[in-house]
Amino acid sequence: MAKEASFDVVSQVDLQEVDNALNQTEREITTRFDFKGSNTTIERKDQVIHIDTTDDMKLRNVIDMFEGKLVKRGINIKSLKYGKIVPSLGGRVKQDIDLQIGLDKEQTKKITSTIKDLKLKVQATIQGDSVRVTGKNKDDLQAAIAALKAQDFDFAVQFTNYR
Repeated sequence: MAKEASFDVVSQVDLQEVDNALNQTEREITTRFDFKGSNTTIERKDQVIHIDTTDDMKLRNVIDMFEGKLVKRGINIKSLKYGKIVPSLGGRVKQDIDLQIGLDKEQTKKITSTIKDLKLKVQATIQGDSVRVTGKNKDDLQAAIAALKAQDFDFAVQFTNYR
């Protein structure tokens, strides 16, 4: 009898790489002429990144710099959920960016329904903030991975524990 093979669909972010990208962005802010005297800050507390700067244009520039550093470090920017831009004292602006770690209920449902629509001989089960896909045929599992990669979800997914 063939043994069941499986893999997990997860949404994870390497926080060490995020910190490295943050440090590089901070370093670039301190050296760029257009940020002189703006007292711009970008920092991470748990799963939230706080940006504080003088105006919308500088905020956009900081986000662009940060996203570029993340992409170079292999982090999908779909893992970022942008909060509202909040005006603060002295005409400054702040924005919080949440790092999505783990899949929420809607996202796991979207993944399982996508897998069911493939009509492959695999089963998708929700396990907390991830989805486990099992099947007897490894080719079916690889087809499921390929189909999920081809889907343009509005969130980042990775595939782990393939066995």
